Amino acid sequence: MDITEFQKRGKEMVDYIADYFKQLEKRPVYPDVEPGYLRPLIPDSAPQEPENFEDVLKDFERIIMPGVTHWHSPYFFAYFPTVGSFPALLADILSGGIGCLSFSWAASPACTELETVMLDWLGKMLNLPEEFLAGRDGEGGGVIQGSASEATLVTLLAARTKMIRRVQSENPELTEADVMSRLVAYASDQAHSSVEKAGSIGGVKIKTIPSNDKFAVCGSALKKVLHEDRAAGLIPFFFCATLGTTPCCSFDRLLELGPICNKENIWMHVDAAYAGSAFICPEFRYLLNGVEFADSFNFNPHKWLLINAECSALWVKKRSDLTSAFKVDPLYLQHCHQESGLVTDYRASNQLNEALLKSINEARKIHLVPCHLREKFVLRFAICSRTVESVHVQFAWKHISKLATDLLKEC
Repeated sequence: MDITEFQKRGKEMVDYIADYFKQLEKRPVYPDVEPGYLRPLIPDSAPQEPENFEDVLKDFERIIMPGVTHWHSPYFFAYFPTVGSFPALLADILSGGIGCLSFSWAASPACTELETVMLDWLGKMLNLPEEFLAGRDGEGGGVIQGSASEATLVTLLAARTKMIRRVQSENPELTEADVMSRLVAYASDQAHSSVEKAGSIGGVKIKTIPSNDKFAVCGSALKKVLHEDRAAGLIPFFFCATLGTTPCCSFDRLLELGPICNKENIWMHVDAAYAGSAFICPEFRYLLNGVEFADSFNFNPHKWLLINAECSALWVKKRSDLTSAFKVDPLYLQHCHQESGLVTDYRASNQLNEALLKSINEARKIHLVPCHLREKFVLRFAICSRTVESVHVQFAWKHISKLATDLLKEC
């Protein structure tokens, strides 16, 4: 597909989606198919030759659509909202077309900074405490996760690392395994199953706190379990409070639970995946009271805020708790605009290669990143774009050669 056909087919796809929404109410909300319905309808292996676009769309309508559960149907009342919107669809086209992978500032400065600023905007809309915002000099900040399940796992692992380090600093004779075997995390008996899964992945015990007749966890219930576990030699380190449980949208009592967690040095994570969007409304903001005691807070804009899936917003009061827990810093991800400098051996050839890389990237005609091969600082040259031709590679080689020659003349 070339650019001309892409423009044509893109318009056709927009028309297809528009027609889908126009007729959505007439489609059955839940498919009438049996498990395994799809396999007999499609080939056993991928076709050797491509099909034209019209036939692909016909197959999609004939084979795929009968098995689709229509989450956007006005008759869909299951699970949770996933509203989406036309602006969000257009934004997905723009984002997918540019195709940035913003795993570091250098990988895409605009994407990295935009995420930080937008999460500050969203945090202010929720009236989150200032400690959760990055601002210009703040210690906190927000980051987008794919789901609330990911947010729970990330914060649990960060809390685990923080507690292990604290216990070992006070008891140097204890190994990491010693501490791990005694760690215990907590959540309501109404909490999402992802909390239990996070504990399994993190290799720590998870205990459920019984909820009251309103299906909420109160402070006295948490206190009781903490007292029993500390007496048994366990180390409580993490509590996941829920605002808007999946079964009945109940709310754990943050104003009771928060002070207990703070006093006991327990990381409190607030999972508001389901109900969090409502806190933007001033009349519902009181339901978030107590978040000031939390170490992290999460909710899903992709449920109520007209955003497509995989936009789960996570804030932490101290982002260093996350970065220190997950810091893996290979050379090819390092850059001059981060807290730590490049790792080098100061051998002469390595210094020259570092200087060459610096001159290449400062010229901004091509972009490279380095790596370490044992003790050698090496410039990586990867063919990345599908539109690269030999002329581009030749240009890059001439550019690198000239800069290298200039650099050697200065030595």
